[in-house]
Amino acid sequence: MAKATTDEVANWFIRLAHELGDPITNLKLQKLVYYAQAWHLGLYGEPLIPDAFEAWVHGPAIPSLYERFSQYKWNPISDEVPAPSLAQEVEDHLREVDEAYGGRSCWELERMTHSEEPWLAARGALDPDAECQTPISEELMMDYYALRAAA
Repeated sequence: MAKATTDEVANWFIRLAHELGDPITNLKLQKLVYYAQAWHLGLYGEPLIPDAFEAWVHGPAIPSLYERFSQYKWNPISDEVPAPSLAQEVEDHLREVDEAYGGRSCWELERMTHSEEPWLAARGALDPDAECQTPISEELMMDYYALRAAA
């Protein structure tokens, strides 16, 4: 069972970015939410959020989350978002994800996801620039990140 909504997790990352004065784009937000989900699956064997990621050209993406901030295109998200009410364990997890990935650029995060098995498997033999709405397997995410956690 999911521990939070996708919007709550997104809002947490956006609020943190605003507090730190560190601009966050839709692209970077997608990757941070992805890594939050991926590591939650790998560490705890269950999803953090209920929504599925698709293997888009620029890496894992949740269509509804993309649409929510699509008006910003490549610009930083400036929306003031409500503070999510999350369990302490969820906040702790998000803080760890931010410590590991928050300091990286959106392009570095994109390159990272493009080198990892869950995104690659969902893309298959598609051209690098080909459109793709194939869901990224949560089971594969769980297995891949559990192996990384154990290493």
